[in-house]
Amino acid sequence: MNILRIDSSILGEQSVSRSLTGKVVADLCEFDPDARVTARDLAQDTPAHLTGDLLPALRGQGGRLSIAQEADLKRTEAWLGEFLAADILVVGVPQYNFSVPSQLKAWIDRITQPGRTFRYTANGPVGLAGCKRAIVISSRGGVRADPNSLDLHEQVVDVVFRFLGITDIAYVRAHGLAMGDESREAGLASARAAIEALRESYLTGATA
Repeated sequence: MNILRIDSSILGEQSVSRSLTGKVVADLCEFDPDARVTARDLAQDTPAHLTGDLLPALRGQGGRLSIAQEADLKRTEAWLGEFLAADILVVGVPQYNFSVPSQLKAWIDRITQPGRTFRYTANGPVGLAGCKRAIVISSRGGVRADPNSLDLHEQVVDVVFRFLGITDIAYVRAHGLAMGDESREAGLASARAAIEALRESYLTGATA
């Protein structure tokens, strides 16, 4: 089993999402001691945002590449290769100003490539990464005003993964983290319960 862990929080060791991705990965490795883990810290190794010069290079268009473009393409291939090789994605997705961190969006822009992770057909786009499972660690300071609505940071990730063909998506939510000690502990307890449920599902699947 190949596991790709993606962290995007800028809070380092103080990050809740980062601690929870670590716990999920540890549980997966306990379930499969032979699992191979690749970890990407997008706060430390942040993909540059797409530019008009880089986009044609990513699509194999244009003429001779500059040294900077060649270096950027090499990094992009590394990120894309890790994504394609992964069986399970464990992605930390804190909410920043209603959406995902810009570091995570930049990574999404690198792995969402026609002909590699999706393709266009006469009936619309088709994802090419459908064999993967995603576990999304969703963290935020507040709570949903409408319990029936999706948080935008979750919605962005959900739409992207489903566009790429990934439909097996589980959510671990730690919300209300900035609303006082009681709310924070409730959010963490909810996340821990969700992780334990995932752990039980691994064990059940292993013995079924």
